[in-house]
Amino acid sequence: MTKYRHLFKGVDPKDSLEVLSRAIDHFGGDICMATSLQLGGLVLLDMLHRVGKPVRVFSIDTGRLPEETYECSESIRRKYGIQVEWVFPRFETVEKLETEKGLFSFKESIENRRECCGIRKVEPLGRALAGYRAWITGRRLDQSQTRGGLEFIETDPVHDGLVKVNPLIHWSKPDLWYYVEENGVPHNRLYDEGYLSIGCAPCTRPCKGNEDERAGRWWWESPEHKECGLHLNFKNGGGI
Repeated sequence: MTKYRHLFKGVDPKDSLEVLSRAIDHFGGDICMATSLQLGGLVLLDMLHRVGKPVRVFSIDTGRLPEETYECSESIRRKYGIQVEWVFPRFETVEKLETEKGLFSFKESIENRRECCGIRKVEPLGRALAGYRAWITGRRLDQSQTRGGLEFIETDPVHDGLVKVNPLIHWSKPDLWYYVEENGVPHNRLYDEGYLSIGCAPCTRPCKGNEDERAGRWWWESPEHKECGLHLNFKNGGGI
């Protein structure tokens, strides 16, 4: 993103701490961090603690998260003193969806699944980001075929006027685990049970062998469809 490229001039591609620090310095109180408490986000929370600059951190409680995710959040609070703010979907919208379509409509079609993600994730995220200029994510280039072409800072295709800062784009999964183990970063214990990517409980399962990192998410769908709408605009070129 040309407008902000100067912010990271001369930064080593894997110096995520410096990327994070410069982004916070530039945007100040206009930047926040969203985390689903997955491995990349946990590494960033540790870095945020090291940077020592106040940033609002929030996570979306879809109402269907596994208990292990909440336990992880509490471990983060105890270790770093970082209070993760929970943002919830609108009750009346969830109630309407479940009343009209049942509890598992998301398995019936891609459209239904995206509707559920829209209600439980995308709309709450939009509310949480209101008033900010930038937000920090843990996305990486190697996660899946839907996440190629990332840059340290990029225009948000979903939320007009916002930019996304992605400090971990050049990290691999082994890089993350090395950092977690070396620095004693708390992690979701579902990773110890074979999970590679953790979302809502009904939409996440352990992976086998050399499967793609997001193979355990919405495993009944084709790989190119495995986004929830948080990072892709399905209405403007990000659809099926």
